[in-house]
Amino acid sequence: MPHRPLARALAALVALLTAAVGAVLTVPGSAQAAAVNYVALGDSYSSGVGAGPYDWSTCLRSQKSYAPLWAAAQGVTSFAFPACGGAVTADVINSQVNALSAGTTLVTITIGGNDAGFADVITSCRFGSTSTCTNAVNRARAFATATLPGRLDATYAAIRTRAPDARLIVLGYPRLFELNSCGWLAMSTYKRTILNDAADLLATVTAGRAAAAGATFVDTRPYFAGHGVCGADPWIHDVSGVIEAYHPDADGYRYGYLPALTAVTG
Repeated sequence: MPHRPLARALAALVALLTAAVGAVLTVPGSAQAAAVNYVALGDSYSSGVGAGPYDWSTCLRSQKSYAPLWAAAQGVTSFAFPACGGAVTADVINSQVNALSAGTTLVTITIGGNDAGFADVITSCRFGSTSTCTNAVNRARAFATATLPGRLDATYAAIRTRAPDARLIVLGYPRLFELNSCGWLAMSTYKRTILNDAADLLATVTAGRAAAAGATFVDTRPYFAGHGVCGADPWIHDVSGVIEAYHPDADGYRYGYLPALTAVTG
């Protein structure tokens, strides 16, 4: 009998400690905060063109792209991958955003290069004369400053409408070329220089519109420095494949894009 008050006190103390621990483990909102519902939008630099192997769609999606690599490493709650090779901003607005919802917590995107005529500019510079290349680059630069900002604004707004609570991360494009000697079949140093300068302009425009939309811009250029076409250890395809030309290879996505994304997500 004399021990019953002590036993009751110990039982009460255990119950109190259990309740306190339970409260810590079930803080309201903690489960939601831990959930990562990730959607990867964008063009070929998100779908993984250049990395291979590809799925059976016409979008050339590769599991070696940065998006599925990041999703696997982070153990996300859900992952959707509508990014598609060749996509322009209209494709994102009219189709890809359908993968988003109010429950989406993270969105990544590369977009704008195809709007600015990436493929035509590269083709003109790789196979055309210096003047042909210069004219193509100048047209792309004019588009990037006059027309592309509005298209990017509309794209980011469409994403916000479908996924209002998601973090939006906009990844830029790398410079494609190193400027060292690269053999007599390579593009001239002048062509490579103006193409890199155009990539810098595109990065500036994209970063500005991303900031205006409250998004995080990720500059991938530092991560690819020294690994462009004509580098000693290139992570960018040259003209070895028509589809994959001037896109990152698997190393470019793993060691260029993936660390760039991880640097801002933790």
